[in-house]
Amino acid sequence: MTGISDIRENLARVQEKIAGAALRAGRKPEEILLIGVSKTHPAEAIRAAYEAGLRHFGENRVQEWEMKLPRLRDLEATWHLIGHLQSNKAARAAKTFQCIDSIDDLSLAQRVDRAQEEKKSNDKLRALIEVHLGGEESKSGVAEADLPALAERLLQCEHLDFAGLMCIPPFLENPEGARPYFATLRKWKEQLEERLSVKLPVLSMGMSHDFEAAIQEGSTEVRVGTAIFGTREKPL
Repeated sequence: MTGISDIRENLARVQEKIAGAALRAGRKPEEILLIGVSKTHPAEAIRAAYEAGLRHFGENRVQEWEMKLPRLRDLEATWHLIGHLQSNKAARAAKTFQCIDSIDDLSLAQRVDRAQEEKKSNDKLRALIEVHLGGEESKSGVAEADLPALAERLLQCEHLDFAGLMCIPPFLENPEGARPYFATLRKWKEQLEERLSVKLPVLSMGMSHDFEAAIQEGSTEVRVGTAIFGTREKPL
């Protein structure tokens, strides 16, 4: 496991790069939220990052997160589900995450909405729509052609706070090559805001290798794992 001091140094380096990218784009660094992608890393690594100042964390699998959560309940952090969510795990996800960042179909959205209602919470569960860009069969997300209809229906889910869009573009050796995908997602956000007369404040795009390019294209949240926690360990 990457050591505590390494995580602190890595986090500071990432934050410096975020600030630089924001300033180059004429933006304020505080406009960019950093989510530490802690999937496959142990609870101790998450705690080390928390102690270094990180407050948002992203996990891919409900079951893996449920194993870590008992050791991290004391942390005042925000937990994001960023991986594909199976419908049969919607209730468990709503119970253990504050943000579901990977909604990709109406049935899933409705299940998460019902699960949030059953929690008897006054708070809405934040939801992002994951958009499938790049045509890779291994990637999840709603097709661009189906995005407007899903967005319209998601606004009708009373217990969800539809906040914006997320994407995972194809991995490209040159991070600049991902910019057209990020630009496409930004344009979709703008179109949906106009079409639905809503404000969608979140564009979640950019990971360890391309988050600087994503910030240049308007990202408001970047999901960074390896650059903070080091090489992923085997899944729990």
